[in-house]
Order: sequence, then C-alpha cells, then structure tokens
Amino acid sequence: MHDVSLLETLIADLVTDLPAVIRLEKVVKTLRTHFNCGAVVILKHDQDMLRPVASIGLAREALGRRFLVQQHPRLERILSSRETVRFEPDSSLPDPYDGLIEDSPDGHLAVHDCMGISLYIEGKCWGVLTLDALTPGTFDNSTMQALQRASLLVEAAIRMGLIEQNIRALRNNRRDSEYSLTSNGTDSQEIIGRSAALMTVLQELEVVAGSDLPVLLLGETGVGKELFARQLHRLSPRNHKPLVYVNCAALPETLAESELFGHTRGAYSGATGERAGRFDSADGGTIFLDEVGELPLAIQAKLLRVLQNGEIQRLGSDSSHKVNVRIVAATNRDLKQQIKSGDFRADLYHRLSVYPLPIPPLRERQDDISVLAGHFLELNRARLGVRALRLSPAAEQALQRYDWPGNVRELEHTISRAAIKALSLGARRDDIVSIDAELLDLPTAVVQAIGANELPIPRTKSNLAAGSLNLKNAVQTVQRELIQQALEYTDYKWTQAARILDLDPSNLHKLASRLGLK
Repeated sequence: MHDVSLLETLIADLVTDLPAVIRLEKVVKTLRTHFNCGAVVILKHDQDMLRPVASIGLAREALGRRFLVQQHPRLERILSSRETVRFEPDSSLPDPYDGLIEDSPDGHLAVHDCMGISLYIEGKCWGVLTLDALTPGTFDNSTMQALQRASLLVEAAIRMGLIEQNIRALRNNRRDSEYSLTSNGTDSQEIIGRSAALMTVLQELEVVAGSDLPVLLLGETGVGKELFARQLHRLSPRNHKPLVYVNCAALPETLAESELFGHTRGAYSGATGERAGRFDSADGGTIFLDEVGELPLAIQAKLLRVLQNGEIQRLGSDSSHKVNVRIVAATNRDLKQQIKSGDFRADLYHRLSVYPLPIPPLRERQDDISVLAGHFLELNRARLGVRALRLSPAAEQALQRYDWPGNVRELEHTISRAAIKALSLGARRDDIVSIDAELLDLPTAVVQAIGANELPIPRTKSNLAAGSLNLKNAVQTVQRELIQQALEYTDYKWTQAARILDLDPSNLHKLASRLGLK
C-alpha cells in the first residue's frame, strides 16, 4: 500500500459513521496492514499512565493494562517527542509489549522493531501511537516519515470522536463514562471491561445518575460495588460535592448513630464536644452505605427518616436539621429474606431500592476475565519490578473455565499470588516471566481439565487405510478438524481459537475459508 493510498484509506476511516472506539479500531487495522507489522496500539495519556483504547495484534489481556510512563522508557521517550521515534532492534530498552504480541510463536520476543509518535489534540498531548514488528528492519526512515504524516489523520479521528462524545454529553446533560476517550480514571477507581453484561449495567448507571433517586447496588462479594457507586457519583450532577463512604458492617452498634448522624456535647461518656456525622459531611453530595444490611434496626429507623424527610437528628439533641444527600446503598445479602426474618425493615428496603441495580458476577462477564487479568498482571509487574509478566495459554484457559465465586477480588488475589510464586520458583526479574496454569492455585479439576481438553490430532482407521493416504487430503482433514474443535472450544471466538492454534487471526480466517469452514 503506497503512502497516498494509506492516507486515502485513513480519510475513509475518518468519515465513516461509526462509534469513536470502532473508528479507531479500523484505523489501527489500516496502519498494521500498511506497515506490515505485528501490532499497532493507540494509548490515551491519563495523568501518569497510558491505557490502550484501540489495538490490533496484541493479546486481549493487554487491553486491561495501564502502563505507568515512568516505568516504560520507550513510552516515555515517545511522549516527550513531537517527531516519530524509532528504537533499533538491538535497543536495550524493554518494550511494554514484550510477551504480548499475538503473532509471536511462543509469546516471547527475542528481537523486534518498534516505532511510535505522540498524539496531540488542540495543542495538548493526548496520547501515543505505537507500532511493533517481529522482524528486524521492518521500519526505516521512510516508514518513520509515513507515520509522521499518518499521525495527523489519527489525531483527526480522535478529535472527531471527542466532538461526538461532547455532543452526546450535552444532549444527555451528563459527563461521559470512563470508557470514553476523555476518561481520567485511576487504578483504584476504574471499571475495566467491555462485556455485554457490564456495558448494560454501565448504561443503566449513566441514566439513573442524572436523577436523585436512591440506588441499591446488589451483587456478590467481590464484584466491585464500591467502584460502581463511585462511577454513579462521578456521572451525577453532585460530582463537585463529596462522596462519603460508610462501611456499615464495621460500625460498632454503640457508635453507629453518632458516626452517621453526629452527636452533641455530653451525649454519652467521652463526648466532650459537638461532632458532625457522615451525613453532614455528605451534604450536597452522595453517601454510599456499603453492606447496608448490617445496620442495627434502631439505626434503620433513623435512616428511614432521612430518606423520608431529609432530616437528621444528632445524638443528644432535641432538634433536627435538613441535609441534602443522595443515598446509594449496597449489599450482598438477600434483604427480602432479612425482612422475613425481622432483621431488616420492609419500609426502609422499599425506600432504598427505588432503583435496584444488580452487578453481574464475573462468571457472567467471561469476555472481561482476560482483560482484568492483564490489568492485574501489569500492576504486579510494576510492584515486583519484573521486565514483563504474562499468562501462558493454558493459564488463560484455566481462568476462563473457573467460576470465580469471589469475583474480581478473587481474580486479583489469584494473579498476585501466582506472580510471587513464579519469582519464588526462580524466574528472573529481567526476563519475560510466564505464569503457568499450575501457579494459579485454582481447583485441581480446573487445571487438569485444560490438559484433558488439548486438541487431539484425529487418527482413525479410515484416514490411515491404504488408498486414503493422500498427504494433501490428510493435512486438510487434520486442519479442518482442529479448527472446528478450536472454534467449538472457544464458543466460536476466532481470536481465542487462533491463539490456541498458534495462528494469526487473519490467517485463520483465510485458512478456514479455503477449507470450506466459512
């Protein structure tokens, strides 16, 4: 593809009526084809980190990684320059994508070519565009110049997406979610994933955020209910006011009333002065009552008064005063069952659950498991000072097969333990550390099932019989059988099937078409 045709194709991508992220995915695909490289990634610069917003050629888990700029010298150098930056194949600087290139036969990169350029929107650095190739010498001065010219159209595509998002935000009178191109999330507050189940919840969250309705977040332990509460507050008109977090399970019953509503001097032994409570601190903003099912019945009655009249009465006071607080509550308990047992007030439940919002468990967000694993891998890579940390194909399959009763929190702890085990068994910090399935500390049955489900080469009497040993036909039979089994095993997810078969996804599509499987 000549330089002129590249620019023409990018312009066509630019004017296509598509969502912003999909448009950028078309852009990286076009760039990968033109430069004949292994991976192309567009990363957004958020505070001190870079996060992928569109990529091709990387393992899926790379989408969940957040690259701290100061820990990745190549990215840091690209960010600091307005010109194309190329790294020679023998560069000693570690590449952030070591072990993550899909085309690599074993996921390990011995030597490769890399170049990148910073992206600017309205005079400010927005992020970077990186290109990686497995073959040394793929990039030269001419490709560096071509990337410089192409980057202008990439910036235009990003700018168009930002304009579209701003229009939607004004139309809906809300801020964009963290999945937008304008997000400024941090590791502790970001909701990571793009599964259908998660996106449905986030869309509901955006709609209800604009109201003042009480919201009850429902879900199992470890699904991240606090993150959703923070997201709701950020999207609400109250986002310039405080979000006050209260762990109801940690409130001693004797101090719960004082902690929530405050107290006057002399209200109880040790109350030497007047003290405002959590509701006062949240005035004008949002209060998040986590594990609300743990509140004592006496406190539930006072909470009901806040919901009904917006009034609180400090412990030891005869008067009440108004507060303007939105209440978001969360629980992993069955409150309806607690009502039957007399442990939770029915009237309070109906006040809190004006808009109940179930958070899906991780087993219903299977498409997000690899992305979340990548996020935790990068966090542990940074904490442990490892050059690169990745999952083996068998480990990734094991994560997909497990039910995750502890949800995202359990996944995070599993990855952290496995990373430490890998180092304790002798893995070198200056190498690409691969986590095998056995290190994940998952139930033995899950790990053994991976080995039991390895794709077999079909060997039957019919295809070994004399007269049926035509090599071409036999090879095609084996290829067809293996592809079909890989597709069935991955629920027809072509990228995952390609990874199992150790093929480039585009080559798998071509081979499947040639064999009559498409």
